Amino acid sequence: MPHTPFSRVNLASVSIHQGDSQVPIAIGPLDGRYRPAVAPLVDYLSEAALNRDRVHVEVEWLIHLTRKSVLPGTAPLTDVQEAALREIVTSFDGSAVSELAEIERVTVHDVKAVEYFIGSRLEGIGISRLKPLVHFGCTSEDINNLSYALGVKGAVKNVWLPAAEALVDQVTAMAEESRSVPMLSRTHGQPATPTTLGKELAVVAHRLSRQLERIRRTEYLGKINGATGTFAAHVASVPGAEWQSIAREFVEGLDLTWNPLTTQIESHDWQAELYADVARFNRILHNFCTDVWSYISIGYFAQVPVAGATGSSTMPHKVNPIRFENAEANLEISCSLLDVLASTLVTSRWQRDLTDSSSQRNIGVAFGHSLLAISNVSKGLDRLDVAESVLAADLDTNWEVLGEAVQMVMRAEAIAGTPGMEDPYERLKDLTRGHRVDAARMREFVLELGLSAEAEERLLALTPATYTGIAEHLVDHLR
Repeated sequence: MPHTPFSRVNLASVSIHQGDSQVPIAIGPLDGRYRPAVAPLVDYLSEAALNRDRVHVEVEWLIHLTRKSVLPGTAPLTDVQEAALREIVTSFDGSAVSELAEIERVTVHDVKAVEYFIGSRLEGIGISRLKPLVHFGCTSEDINNLSYALGVKGAVKNVWLPAAEALVDQVTAMAEESRSVPMLSRTHGQPATPTTLGKELAVVAHRLSRQLERIRRTEYLGKINGATGTFAAHVASVPGAEWQSIAREFVEGLDLTWNPLTTQIESHDWQAELYADVARFNRILHNFCTDVWSYISIGYFAQVPVAGATGSSTMPHKVNPIRFENAEANLEISCSLLDVLASTLVTSRWQRDLTDSSSQRNIGVAFGHSLLAISNVSKGLDRLDVAESVLAADLDTNWEVLGEAVQMVMRAEAIAGTPGMEDPYERLKDLTRGHRVDAARMREFVLELGLSAEAEERLLALTPATYTGIAEHLVDHLR
């Protein structure tokens, strides 16, 4: 029997309650299901934030030109007039977003809409004659590159970095707490020289910290030099002005680094460098997630159940490591976007093409998925308990890992002149390779070797749980 169609509501026309307003149903998860976790990025990397930053750049450029009296017939504005101009930025709200959208529907050009938006307010400030000074000498990219730099810098320094730093602090604290907890290592998935849980966590914290240090050193570059980076329109209109100095002072006044050599666009190399570093942080964190997931699966970590939560729709016993699985997926999505951004943004045909325009609109999405992953990892770690008894039992069933220690002691004894220490590696290989060795058999083997009394006593006292070298002290490198 054929399927009978049924009528349904077109969800594209439906709005839902979100915060203090009604919003359309989101097509993407960051603006829907995961909105609470990524909402702080909206103030820096949304389209509305970009437009607010464009207004900010345009307003500051106007103030800069008047303060310098760059154009004949201009003079510094009064403090009241400057404050009124800056209020266009500080009062930028939902109604301003809507107004800009209406203007853009006519201009079909986002930056031109910003110019008209500001120009329409000059009469109320008493400086309508300065309307030609709005966007003076600028190409759209002069405004865009500075606005993106401000938005990305704000998002990284005020949202992403604090979250990433808090996560690294969390891992560091776990490393300190478990620095002395012995754990069987697994190289190639096989039992290997023991370590401590704290030392392994310290490795992760150290790796992540190095990437954060690189990200902290990011240079956020900007330019304001015209249609092809030559100051041609500037010089043609006001040939006597020191345009390079004016531009440099303006860009640095925005707390950005001035780029003196560009085409129509700022070359975006700093963005590519930043995104590569964030992607590397993501990948290290992804590696951590897969390791923690694996340790959960063999019982090294016990997950603390969340009251009322369901692990499986049919298996009530399950407590799934969903936070780490969710983080893996979001880190992969973030990295794929960051990789595309880093490779696309360093390329522009001749003096300009628009591939960067659409690409950069996804910067917030790339950071959003990373931020969401960081949040999930943090929450996942909060629900973990170290199962020390499981770690201890695993060590106690793998005495063969002491084979390394025994054969190395035999080598040292041979150098010291103790007889009968020939072929130590081969002898331990015969004892341990492919065989399980218990404490009694290892003790018996050591007693048969004819070691010096001191070496024999040292090996007889050794257990898999104490064969961790200086692992616990290596955690000190995180301080």
